[in-house]
Amino acid sequence: MKRIAILGSTGSIGTQALEVIKANPDTFELEVITANSNADLLIAQALAFKPNVVVIANEAYYEKVRDALQQQDIKVYAGANALCSVVEIGTVDMVLTAMVGYAGLLPTIRAIKAGKQIALANKETLVVAGQLVTELARKHGVNIYPVDSEHSAIFQCLAGEFHNPIEKIILTASGGPFKGRAVEELRLVTKAQALKHPNWDMGAKITIDSASLMNKGLEVIEAKWLFGLKNEQIEVVVHPQSIIHSLVQFEDGSIKAQLGLPDMKLPIQYALGYPQRLKSDFPRFNFMDYPQLTFEQPDVATFRNLQLAYDAMGQGGNMPCILNAANEVAVSAFLQDEVGFLQMSDMIESCMAKVAYIANPSYEDYVDTDREARVRTLELVKK
Repeated sequence: MKRIAILGSTGSIGTQALEVIKANPDTFELEVITANSNADLLIAQALAFKPNVVVIANEAYYEKVRDALQQQDIKVYAGANALCSVVEIGTVDMVLTAMVGYAGLLPTIRAIKAGKQIALANKETLVVAGQLVTELARKHGVNIYPVDSEHSAIFQCLAGEFHNPIEKIILTASGGPFKGRAVEELRLVTKAQALKHPNWDMGAKITIDSASLMNKGLEVIEAKWLFGLKNEQIEVVVHPQSIIHSLVQFEDGSIKAQLGLPDMKLPIQYALGYPQRLKSDFPRFNFMDYPQLTFEQPDVATFRNLQLAYDAMGQGGNMPCILNAANEVAVSAFLQDEVGFLQMSDMIESCMAKVAYIANPSYEDYVDTDREARVRTLELVKK
């Protein structure tokens, strides 16, 4: 039995991970679930799965969760410190970090230092502090198993190939709901339009990131650290059908790809169950349903966030941390109808130019950088 802690169990990845655990009761045991503010769903999950520990990060909901579970043999905690402490529990074998954004960084670091294996769905952890996190993982003998569909695809393509050098990887992108739109059209798009992804059912923040191509930019930076790549070894290709999840090209020119229907449960299950491929009843891909698979170059002139991410990766240091913090604030403002779709890129670019650059940041530097970038971006929102 592999005992699992899920950070962010009420989100899109977390709820699907629980489906995977439920379908494999002889393989997985749920030890810990956490949520930020969705107390009702957290309570329902706790009653259904009977984990050992439940954490509600927003302390305002502690009494509600505690009272609802007081008849159960379940420990209930609240607050950010509790979130970091539960990953260190001795009965946990693997931590699935499914929280959204920068908030996932510290709990992931604490889990690595405690020697827990990591199933990583929180890409911001490696975007913000890739060098620090990967060095810690090596030091503590911890494996980081990717959960993003694109990085899972690369990982699956590398099975049996770890001794063969990579020439490059190709991350596929759907292009989002606005693929092919001109800049003038994008000035007028609404939040409702941006939240309608053509292929994937995801949370609001990642859906907006996908529409702006920032999600792909963050994935580019994440891939660099996951697979030890140089910047020039990472390519992005728009593939609207989202069937080929990503590809690896080796030094002999051969390319391997991983294909499947757009379903996050498959990469979740692969990460949790590795090195085994667990039997599933997931829908199967049929080539006859997709007689054409198409590919095109991403439009980085129109969707500038992808280029900004490449720029941040090229500068290194704390620049990806600045990019991420500015983006989180900009997306939040867009979701609250405070800024337009194209203004998000303007704000991120401005923040990257203004926040102090640090070539070799410590963890404390990342914390300070994140705070400063958020303050500066909020100032731009208010303007």
